Amino acid sequence: MMDLLYLIFLFMLTWFVIAMVMIVLGDCDLLLQIAEKFGKSPSSLKNKVVWITGSSSGIGECLAYELSKVGCKLILSARRKDELERVKGQCIEKWGVKADDILVVPLDMVEFDTHAAAVEKVINKFGQVDILVNNAGRSQRAEWIKTSLEVDQQVLNVNVLGVLSLTKLVLPYMIKRNEGHIVNMSSIAGKIGAPFSGSYTGAKHAIQGWFDALRIEVLENNIAVTNLCPGPVFSNLLDIAFVGEAGKVLKQKMEPTDKRMKTTRCAELSAIAIANKLDECWIALNPVLFLTYANQYSPVLGKFVGKKFGLKIMKRLREGR
Repeated sequence: MMDLLYLIFLFMLTWFVIAMVMIVLGDCDLLLQIAEKFGKSPSSLKNKVVWITGSSSGIGECLAYELSKVGCKLILSARRKDELERVKGQCIEKWGVKADDILVVPLDMVEFDTHAAAVEKVINKFGQVDILVNNAGRSQRAEWIKTSLEVDQQVLNVNVLGVLSLTKLVLPYMIKRNEGHIVNMSSIAGKIGAPFSGSYTGAKHAIQGWFDALRIEVLENNIAVTNLCPGPVFSNLLDIAFVGEAGKVLKQKMEPTDKRMKTTRCAELSAIAIANKLDECWIALNPVLFLTYANQYSPVLGKFVGKKFGLKIMKRLREGR
């Protein structure tokens, strides 16, 4: 009996050490690391019809490239049609995708009354949507007390209500086919409170809750729900971020020396998570990844560490500095 207990203890200790090493050296959570090594590759998504919102730049653009090179059929949406056409052209030029396999659908996430027509256009073209990637969104930078209620509403409209609006229109088609996959670009800010980004943090927490509930409801319809949670990533996110006053944007550029994940790597990991239909993934460099683990599995410890770090350090971590 003692030998059995010793073996169990030894096994648990070994797994703990291996897990800690993987977390410290990794750039994503353990399950995604395992999926990258032993799971399905994005090539398993060949011929899937994938709708990516916010695909004119940043993670959405890079994800479009990742999926086009494995043979997915794409719907590209964002507000800037000329940038969407540029991304489409890159997919055709670099990966040999047929022009007819990529549909450009300009879309503003806050113009809810235009979403039905966009969905109809997509269905008329492809007949279905296998994977909806809700990637469009905008960040926010301002003190909590100095952020107007109008900005709070605008952030929620873009990052939450726009996502719900489009998903509620696409979901019935998936339910009818008894197959589908909803993917949301959440954030580590959806797991941990990010100072000077209260509105954005609240919006991403809302996405987590809304779609965690949906995941259970559509399980019997063979529909998967994945929440992707990136940490600091290189993009144009700060250039168009909301501030505390309505009508203004941050217009801040990221520095090449920032400790941020490359956009291409984030898109690569996102594609792997989608291929393996993972429920939730954390995609971040350390110490952000480690802090996310602490906050998830020992909330008291995570919050204690966050307070001990203090405002300045937490702000630097959020900005990759």
